[in-house]
Amino acid sequence: MFFSAKNISKVVGTRNFFFTRKNGYSKGIYNSLNCGVGSKDNNKVVKKNIEKIATLLEIPSKNIIFVKQIHSNKIIDLDKRMQNRKFSADGMITSRDSLALAILTADCVPILFVDKASNYYGAIHSGWKGANLGIIKNIITKFKNKKSKLKNLLVAIGPCIGASSYEVKNNFINEIRNKNKDYKRYFIFKGNKIYFNLRFFVEQKLLQHGVLKKNIEHINKDTYKDKKNFFSYRRSVHLAHKDYGRCISIIQRY
Repeated sequence: MFFSAKNISKVVGTRNFFFTRKNGYSKGIYNSLNCGVGSKDNNKVVKKNIEKIATLLEIPSKNIIFVKQIHSNKIIDLDKRMQNRKFSADGMITSRDSLALAILTADCVPILFVDKASNYYGAIHSGWKGANLGIIKNIITKFKNKKSKLKNLLVAIGPCIGASSYEVKNNFINEIRNKNKDYKRYFIFKGNKIYFNLRFFVEQKLLQHGVLKKNIEHINKDTYKDKKNFFSYRRSVHLAHKDYGRCISIIQRY
């Protein structure tokens, strides 16, 4: 039902879960653990799926914290803004115990963070847009502002669309080139086809901003290819589905 990163799991009082699409209540194209509150799935069923997650975590469902993901570089500091629960952002950071920070994805990358020497932990939703706009830099800056040392920051990069599944158009290269001098290494060229390596792209952003390579762990699953375990926006488009489910990834302090 889920994968977990070993590095974060070793931090006392911290758990992480990259949930698959299995063992939920949704039907049809949303089968079955669709936690996409913004999807067109039956809202009551989505809430039932989230309640199932809460039961597993042994917390009230209100302690699972979502943001309205907008493909931005915006990070919410929950230590300052818990009063207003309607967040439009793509990341969270907090030192509060008993919360579960939740990220929804269907090809984009869920990335979880914990400072092993303090109480701070965080999570971001990073597609190419967010990564290109600097969301990874922004959350690392948030940790540094909390007096975290980069050597203590552990990161888990979750399931996302694989490079061999992520074909892009030629004009997409310009989006990456405009902000990255080393842009060529994020692309794979095969004949007249171009592929983008999103996983490598976000990993390099982490390294460029000071995270130690030994502290980064990958849950190396291709959401597009593994249709039994993961929802995929791109696969749904190719299948002409009207919508798609979202997998949930969580980091929890208890």
